[in-house]
Amino acid sequence: MALSVFDMFSVGIGPSSSHTVGPMRAAVQFTDALKAGSLLDAVTRVQVELFGSLGATGHGHGSDKAVVLGLEGNRPETVDTDNADARVAEVRAARRLRLAGARDIEFDADDVVMHRTRTLPAHPNGMIFRALGATAEVLQESTYYSVGGGFVVDEDAAGADRIVEDATPIPYPFTTGAELLAVCAESGKRISDVMLANELAWRTEEEVRAELLHIWSVMQECVHNGCTRVEPTLPGGLKVPRRAPGLYAHLHASTDETDPLRAMDWVNLFALAVNEENASGGRIVTAPTNGAAGIVPAVLHYYEKFVPSADEDGIVRFLLAAAAIGILFKINASISGAEVGCQGEVGSACAMAAGALCEVLGGTPEQVENAAEIGIEHNLGLTCDPVGGLVQIPCIERNAIASNKAINAARIAARGDGSHRVSLDAAIKTMRETGADMKIKYKETSRGGLAVNVIEC
Repeated sequence: MALSVFDMFSVGIGPSSSHTVGPMRAAVQFTDALKAGSLLDAVTRVQVELFGSLGATGHGHGSDKAVVLGLEGNRPETVDTDNADARVAEVRAARRLRLAGARDIEFDADDVVMHRTRTLPAHPNGMIFRALGATAEVLQESTYYSVGGGFVVDEDAAGADRIVEDATPIPYPFTTGAELLAVCAESGKRISDVMLANELAWRTEEEVRAELLHIWSVMQECVHNGCTRVEPTLPGGLKVPRRAPGLYAHLHASTDETDPLRAMDWVNLFALAVNEENASGGRIVTAPTNGAAGIVPAVLHYYEKFVPSADEDGIVRFLLAAAAIGILFKINASISGAEVGCQGEVGSACAMAAGALCEVLGGTPEQVENAAEIGIEHNLGLTCDPVGGLVQIPCIERNAIASNKAINAARIAARGDGSHRVSLDAAIKTMRETGADMKIKYKETSRGGLAVNVIEC
């Protein structure tokens, strides 16, 4: 089993990788299967059922909209984010859907059913897609699971590891932090070098570099968009005010260079901008999820703006090192808030950013592993309790706090020698066990925590 850096970082649409990107990809997979089976012309109606966390918070996360867009052939990487809502409104008003972008069929709002309390067996984010023929006979039925970070698996892959199998041989396989450190010790390579060597099993070095710099450009564009929006509030009933544009204007107008915490304000801005853009359904990079999408970009922007030695090579190495750490979480625990709480999203992203920053600051593999461990250790037990089912409160601020925490973790680790009592593997194992013990109401259902203790309007 091999995972790529581009499994951990992909271009998508807000506000949620598991609840928006995942359902859209599942819908595309379903229509692709209909085309492959020569069934598309026989379909007269499509019915979709969303279960568990998808059913509980799907409206706030835009899951129903994502299904409609995906059934029409739109993909998260290329969908027109500015006109997505308008197109969904057109479909609902006309009660007609352009299946796979090819032919119109009947479609009613009732064709997407959200089960708030029912779940499917393999994962909290379950979906059933059903294509019907002229006499309402079932032409095809498929079950999918959105397992975090935009990953989608079918019921055949949903049992053991919930990762789509890739048997591509790579030169430096690893599944644990201990194995990764051993590979680095034996090869003399940095963590980013190990990841790059593995990536060459799929792409040339030029292709890897170009795609990673594209990922970085999307992150930059996302920050820019979040800083320059003119709408005063975020969409949704909470009417949360946008803070990034005001903070951006303030920081640009300020001439005070003596504030010792000025960099923290910029890091807060970078994270707020990304997550406000995500909350409004904009173009973002899953890193490794949408709910935690602001942390890696914020810390990478910090590196570019405040570290004098920063360059494009460092940006590429940062993303490679971050992905290596994210893979450990994906394989050994979860990056899904619906499965283990927000520790799996913000906690994983904090660890990824901390380790990556430590590497580009010159940290050894042992120091990088230490930084990542610090990043997750101090997010253990973090619940996922979005108010109103929206990826806004506490998600947006949580990204800003975790971004600064990641920078601090990297600096603490860089001042040490890499030795520490708690390993990254032990912290990831603890995260998995904590998530298993966590009550369902704290796993992206909006039935516990802040979601029930904050008045929505």
